Amino acid sequence: MKYLIYILLATGLIQACSNGPKTLPFLGERSTKDTLINGKTVTDTIYQTIAPFRYYNQDSVLISNTDYDGSIYVADFFFTSCNTICPIMHRNMLTVLDKYKGNEHVKFLSHSIDTKYDLPNRLKKYADKLGIRDNQWQFVHGSRDSIYDISAKNYLVAAYEDGAAPQGLVHQGWFVLIDKEKRIRGAYDGTKTDQVAQLMSDMDLLLQEYEQK
Repeated sequence: MKYLIYILLATGLIQACSNGPKTLPFLGERSTKDTLINGKTVTDTIYQTIAPFRYYNQDSVLISNTDYDGSIYVADFFFTSCNTICPIMHRNMLTVLDKYKGNEHVKFLSHSIDTKYDLPNRLKKYADKLGIRDNQWQFVHGSRDSIYDISAKNYLVAAYEDGAAPQGLVHQGWFVLIDKEKRIRGAYDGTKTDQVAQLMSDMDLLLQEYEQK
């Protein structure tokens, strides 16, 4: 699992570089669909998208995938008591948020993998500690199965319980960039400043793609 997203990134980057002008790759599974138009067969590529979801946020408000319609967003997985990579990740996420603060086309979504303890009131305290006062960055709680399934099957990020781990939970530190059609357009190590800088550069590029449409 830990190598999967590297492989997908490599494949996508090769595709992007071979198509002339720089565009972001599409990560994840893909399929083709043939449609008959005016007697001619047109083949479209269907890219993997994030499945519909419903979670409670830090304000105990139910949010869903439709709240991200018309926006690109950055997703990650964490837990509030994490004392290893999470503090680094979210310090770096604050840097990204500062750049796009107030931009209605950019949002952030952090999923807690501690589904037992990270209830909305605990997420609220965590958000307050980070200085988050609006809904541009949401922290969400869901059932164990829903969070673990969407992490692995949709965002391609490993997140699971492990009794041998110091805190009993394991997750990767990826920041996953999602476009307005809910497709994966990039993945970046949220603990590394150079990759976070690349994320912001790619977000600018993705926003420009939409401006040109």
